[in-house]
Amino acid sequence: MPAPFNRSAELEREKRLRLLSDTDRDIIRLVNDPLFPRWLEQIKAVGGCSHPVYLSGSTITRNALTGEVISSYTTATEPGERLAVRCRNRRASVCVPCSRLHAGDTFHLVRAGLSGGKSVPDTVQERPRLFVTLTAPAFGPVHRATEDGELCRPRRDGPVCEHGRPLGCGLVHSKDDHPVGLPQCGACYDYVGQVLWHAHAGRLWDRFTTAVRRHLASAGGIPRSRLSDHLVVSFAKVAEFQRRAAVHFHAVVRLDGPDGPGSAPAAWASEELLLDAVSHAVASSFVTPPESDAYGTERLGWGAQFDARPIRPFNDDDGLSDEAVAAYVAKYVSKGAAETAAGLDYRVTSLGDIHAAAVNDHIRALMGTCWRLGGLPELEHLRLRVWAHSLGYRGHILTKSRRYSTTYAALRADRADHLHGDTEAVDGPDAVTELAWRYVGSGHTPGAAQLAAGIAEDLAQNREIAREMAAEEQWSNG
Repeated sequence: MPAPFNRSAELEREKRLRLLSDTDRDIIRLVNDPLFPRWLEQIKAVGGCSHPVYLSGSTITRNALTGEVISSYTTATEPGERLAVRCRNRRASVCVPCSRLHAGDTFHLVRAGLSGGKSVPDTVQERPRLFVTLTAPAFGPVHRATEDGELCRPRRDGPVCEHGRPLGCGLVHSKDDHPVGLPQCGACYDYVGQVLWHAHAGRLWDRFTTAVRRHLASAGGIPRSRLSDHLVVSFAKVAEFQRRAAVHFHAVVRLDGPDGPGSAPAAWASEELLLDAVSHAVASSFVTPPESDAYGTERLGWGAQFDARPIRPFNDDDGLSDEAVAAYVAKYVSKGAAETAAGLDYRVTSLGDIHAAAVNDHIRALMGTCWRLGGLPELEHLRLRVWAHSLGYRGHILTKSRRYSTTYAALRADRADHLHGDTEAVDGPDAVTELAWRYVGSGHTPGAAQLAAGIAEDLAQNREIAREMAAEEQWSNG
């Protein structure tokens, strides 16, 4: 017989539910769903992604000759009749699990171009290689971090700028102090110059790589058009925003033979020559923006702070190790704009959005300058208003030449093969696959977000434990 209805117990249960938060009630709803175990499988499969994308549809593979169904999948039986896939956002401020995965892929991509692996021969370790840092020029004095009690900008006579602000700063700043990176005087600062430099940074990098190749060809006594018969310049470049909100580049530059990383460059193409070519290119490459009465014409080149260090298989007194370079690049690409003084992680559509943004006055002035210059007809091609959230810089965070190493797509394919193991192939000359998928939503409900965060944390801890165990085993085996 069914249990008798207990009105008092039901009222007590409802009372307890009213005292719960929306998140707790949502978790109870999820856990009581008959498909909750399958939902957990989906979220674990996407690594606890913070903002998954949901797709609905089906995939059917048939034999084109007989019409026989070889394999099929549909979301009709999935929770909510949908399938969760990773958002793949590289920014930790948006999705920590996907940014961690992207950082790992970047590490392997960069390291493969330094140490080999992932279809890249290990002979790349023998090639001339440099880790190059290229900076933007100065657009005005800013507060800087100091060490050992050094003053920010010592001035004994206390001079002031034309706006009455002191040109010196007698304070000692740590790297995390709020003033670091901010202008001494916002009215004196060249906001137009910085925005235009950001907008032309991609072209300036192209001029730099062209100048490197031209110098190498000249040193080898061959025409520039014949350089590829003797060597190939390969690179991987990452863009980073300094505390003053100006972009600078870190790049791995490597010399290969005419057939790519599997071949050696000409004997005369030494590490010393590559360093000389890079130094010459920094000093000689520049771009000129369109003329305008609104801002004047400026020649945009690289800043005075330039560094180039050899890359070695292991650390030494003169160079950096393969591992150190790859780890540095991977660490940066997962940072969001808010973490790097780079503006915002989302686009702005009006001056109102800029005024309301949670940024300091320096960043707001740069975004406002983008908006103002973006309205000029002669600068329309730069799309400064579209890229105001990134202070006019519209390049990718990481770029590489085709022959440098593997690709993100290849790394994702290798990971999928590793996760799913060897499966029977369904592709063939007679196999036809029908795909019918559509986007149906994204993100988590409050309870699902909390559960997904717990899953992501557990997976991260498991990976860390596995890494430590592997390191201990390697150490114990000598």
